[in-house]
Parts: sequence; structure tokens; C-alpha cells
Amino acid sequence: MAIKLRPMQRLQAALGPILASLPEPVLRRLAGAPIVVDGQTLEPDMQLVVKALAKRPMMAANAAALRKQQTIGAVIANGTPIEVHAVRDLEVAGLRARHYHPGGTAPLVMFLHGGGFVFGDLETHDRLCRMLCKHAGVHVLAIEYRLAPEHPFPAGADDAERAWQWVVAHAAGLGADPSRLAVAGDSAGGNLSTIVAQRFAGTPLAPEAQLLLYPTVDHKGEYPSKTLFAEGFFLTRKAMAWFDEQYAIAGGNVDDPRHAPGTSKQLANQPPAIIVTAGFDPLRDEAEAYGEALRRAGSQVIVRRYRGLIHGFASMTGVSRSANEAMLEVCGMLRAVLAVQWKPVTVASRTSPVAGGGTIDAAAVAST
Repeated sequence: MAIKLRPMQRLQAALGPILASLPEPVLRRLAGAPIVVDGQTLEPDMQLVVKALAKRPMMAANAAALRKQQTIGAVIANGTPIEVHAVRDLEVAGLRARHYHPGGTAPLVMFLHGGGFVFGDLETHDRLCRMLCKHAGVHVLAIEYRLAPEHPFPAGADDAERAWQWVVAHAAGLGADPSRLAVAGDSAGGNLSTIVAQRFAGTPLAPEAQLLLYPTVDHKGEYPSKTLFAEGFFLTRKAMAWFDEQYAIAGGNVDDPRHAPGTSKQLANQPPAIIVTAGFDPLRDEAEAYGEALRRAGSQVIVRRYRGLIHGFASMTGVSRSANEAMLEVCGMLRAVLAVQWKPVTVASRTSPVAGGGTIDAAAVAST
């Protein structure tokens, strides 16, 4: 979607990179009194982002208005473009897609964007995909799946599965290493990524790894974080209920296990998972519970909570230094996971606890 910014929006886009470069003392003074919830302190630049997002809530009169609103927000937040070797648009299994090439043969990550299954496209997540390509050193194939309410559940899940089969068949043709293929997504895209991983587990089509950025995996479950952060931190409980109504409830067939992949009892042979959560996110606890479920089923899992960040931070790296630093670390973890064959590791880690006990140090894994 081509978006033309109004003068004030252009000014906001210009100020974003300046905000990301401000010294910590200046950010703290601008942010005001620290916000502390559940023993966690919101990063000062996140406080400023939250104030700005309060004027652009994740709700609108209808899906079309919401899509335009969120795309404008993404353009403002994208900041200076991240350069990669090459970018081209193509069609994948009948869906719009974009291939980010790091230069040379490397692993490939199929990326599924977030947006409550209602908004999001190749443009809203362009910067995030560029960051993964450049700093994780991977090919990224972003998929633009069908959106609700025009295409309710299971359209998005079906598209994700169909796109993955295309990736397995065509990765080499894209210049990627067909033996190192991963699936990744944020929020709703994280949900679809778990569906792909579960659908093809134990088969020749299974991903080598999965990167789940604050995924929504159990829309029915009650978790403390859904109450703690129901209001005031961008993604609200009211918005989540509206998204569910557009996608899951309207789609019927509520017995389909893909409605809530986080509650699946069939988690054997799941690929190694990196699950990233934000401390001030209503989805925090269900994502971390899914990491624990994967660990109990025998999977290798890294769960990394960024305590001072909010839902959607991976798309805020152009305006937030704390979000950018977090995503650089995530890219390093993804690079390490795809660089080696996974096996039990017992080294200590300062930053990457494995769900349920034990730790994996991404740097140590990369050097093995």
C-alpha cells in the first residue's frame, strides 16, 4: 500500500531517529517518573513511545481504516532504511512475497508478519525483515498472507502451510541453503509460525528452527499478564478480543487445534525454538508457557524476556535504542541457532535462559 504522509507525519518520521540517538539521561528526563509493573521498569524510550502510541491506538472503525492507520505508523517508525544485498518482490504459492538476499548462500527464514490477522503487509515489516537479513545473515522470505475479516480462520494458517511447502521446494533457487530453513513471525505471525512447525514436525518438511516474537498462541487462556497489561501499553485486551472476533470466532470450526496452537498436546519433534517476549505485553505469559510446554515435550528452547519493552518492539527499532539493541541480540541468537546442529548444551548464559531450567549461551553455541 503506497502511503503519502501528511506534514506532521513527515515531521514525526524525521524525529524518530533523533529519539533513538538521545543519551540515556535525556531520555529519562523526557520520560518522567519511571513506570514499574510486576517488578519490571519500562525503558525510558519505551515510555515515550507509549505516549506517542496512545494517540494511535490499535483500534479503528473498521479493518480498512486500521490497516491504513497502522501502515502510516510503520512508515513513521521505520527510520533510516537498512541496506541489504538485494530485495525483490515475487509471488509464492499465489501470495505476495518479498525476498531479502544477504549475499551468498545462507540459511533462509520464512517470515510471517503480525497484525492480529487483520492488518500487516510487506511494508509494515520491511525494516524488521531487513534487520534479520543483515544482522542474522539469512535470506528472509516475507509472506503476505490473507487477512481477516475478509478471509477469517483458517485462511492465514492455510496460507502459511502452503507457503512453507513452496519454500522447501524453491529455497535453493533463491540462493539459500536448503538444509537450513527456519520459520519466524511476530505476534499473529508467531502464531502462524507455530502452526507451520507443528504441522510438519517429524517430516522431511520440518523447519530447522523457529523464531517466535511475542507470539499469540492461546487466545482463550487466562494469564496474569493479560490483566496486568490490559490497558496502557499499546496492545490492549479490548483490541485482542476484537482481533479474535474478526479472525478466529468468525472463521468457525472452533475445534480445529490451530485456533490455539499453544495448547496443543502433540508437541513431539518440534524444531529448536527461540521465543522472545516483552515484559509489558499482555501476551507475555502465554508465550512463555508455550516455551515451557515445548521444553517438557523434549524440544530445545530459548526463552528471552526483554523486561522493559512492550508488544511490537521488533518493529520499533528505528525510533527506540532499547528495541534496536534487543533485536540485535535476537539476530545473534538466530544466527547461532542456524549455524550449528542443535544438541544438549550445559554452558551458563547471562542472557538467554532456557524455559523450565538449563541455559544456552548463543555465543558459546556459535563457537562449537
